[in-house]
Amino acid sequence: MIKTDISEKLRLLEDAIQKYVRPDSFALAIRVMKKNESLPPHIKQPHIDFAKTFSICQAITMARKYGWSLAMGAKDLSCPIAKVAFGFEEELDYYSAGNLTDGMYTKTCEAGAITEAAVPKFSQNEAGTVLISPLNRTNYEPEVITVYGNSAQVMRMVAAALYQTGGEIASTFTARADCADIVIKTVQTSKPQVILPCYGDRVFGQTQDHEMAFTLPYIMVDDFIVGLERTHKGGVRYPIPHYLQYEAKYPETYEKLNNMFENSKLESQ
Repeated sequence: MIKTDISEKLRLLEDAIQKYVRPDSFALAIRVMKKNESLPPHIKQPHIDFAKTFSICQAITMARKYGWSLAMGAKDLSCPIAKVAFGFEEELDYYSAGNLTDGMYTKTCEAGAITEAAVPKFSQNEAGTVLISPLNRTNYEPEVITVYGNSAQVMRMVAAALYQTGGEIASTFTARADCADIVIKTVQTSKPQVILPCYGDRVFGQTQDHEMAFTLPYIMVDDFIVGLERTHKGGVRYPIPHYLQYEAKYPETYEKLNNMFENSKLESQ
């Protein structure tokens, strides 16, 4: 069972995200299981529960839209790029040479090889079943927190993540394999990331055009909660409070009527 302090921390995080960010889908907890760990209870394995294989981005959308908890192991995964990135399959020369991007994402295989080399990857020793669940249904200690939202909501979370330290968040984008950025890069760097949903996330995960994502290492949760609270108090809020204290300029005919009102008042004095 999940430890009481972890459960309480996830509850506080869920409350803070709902209050200060207001995402349209569930915030997620993600963990890559170690070799000696047992699968938590009440979690769906696609190859068993659905007799299907899915991409990681499909599983993320199921978790954040349906509220399901999923375990994505080697037998559950369909996407060949994710199989390599998450260490479930060997990185064959055919992949490394850029054949999957040639003519689609890049002009040549040589350019594609550079793109593939940029994808964050686990070694086969680091590979493990990826657990994905909504915060309020998580029964394990996560490594990564992921929240999808619009650009203003992501901006709101960036501000909260930087509250304690200042500075900036550095993120990289390739239009491919955002699952590797969400999970692998966040685990490897222990730093938050702004995630641009990739093409596959939009096609197979059905992520919408207005959506982006934000990831946070679990070790930063306490500071992030404080950051959400304090930046809200400081005036950085969502929904964005639009400035409305200005005098509008109207069409000439409208202004003429306003002048008539004023002239009528002067004549009656």
